[in-house]
Amino acid sequence: MSELQRLKSLLPPENESWVFVEAAAAIDPPLITLEEIGRDEVEIQIDLEKWDNFAIDHRNLLFWHEVGKIQNDTIPRDGWEMAALAIGLGGAIGELWVQDGLLLLLALGLSSFAGYRLYIKNNSEKRLQDAILADERAIDLACRFGYSIPNAYKSLGGALKELIENTRKKKKRSFFEDRLDALRKSAEKARSELSQQEGSEKSVSSENVYGQ
Repeated sequence: MSELQRLKSLLPPENESWVFVEAAAAIDPPLITLEEIGRDEVEIQIDLEKWDNFAIDHRNLLFWHEVGKIQNDTIPRDGWEMAALAIGLGGAIGELWVQDGLLLLLALGLSSFAGYRLYIKNNSEKRLQDAILADERAIDLACRFGYSIPNAYKSLGGALKELIENTRKKKKRSFFEDRLDALRKSAEKARSELSQQEGSEKSVSSENVYGQ
């Protein structure tokens, strides 16, 4: 079974018919990314050369993180915002010449809305929150596919550590570090809940959960 076929087998049944897994074709692509390829169709694109350097458990959780983004409807979209901003600004400048107040207001409104959408899309705090929610969904998906809760956390934590080690850009590395910190807090909460359920502090150790 090829790696792409193996990953396709890790798609939840509700996503199998409209989510596709393909090798990335771009020059120097990201390790793994999402792209909308049509109405209600999404493609998970993978740089197989980089991908092969990760342990299988790490690959699985990184893959489910992307599936989590799809299920949470937080897919990065190459949107209409830049085009709308350009149209709005161009229209506003044009209306200054013809002095049509209503059209000027409409053009300024379009520009303002597009600018706001671009701000939201590029807001680092929102991007981090979306990623943390996708990590939580990845843990749930791993458990659906047979992982124990500690092993799911351990595998995702290990994958994030590997991403941190392999990332040179400080801002991007900090993004992965923030995700790892959030994962550790989530793991502590899960450990506490499991301990309460089992009535014993021996249920899950921090070492197992964090993969440290």
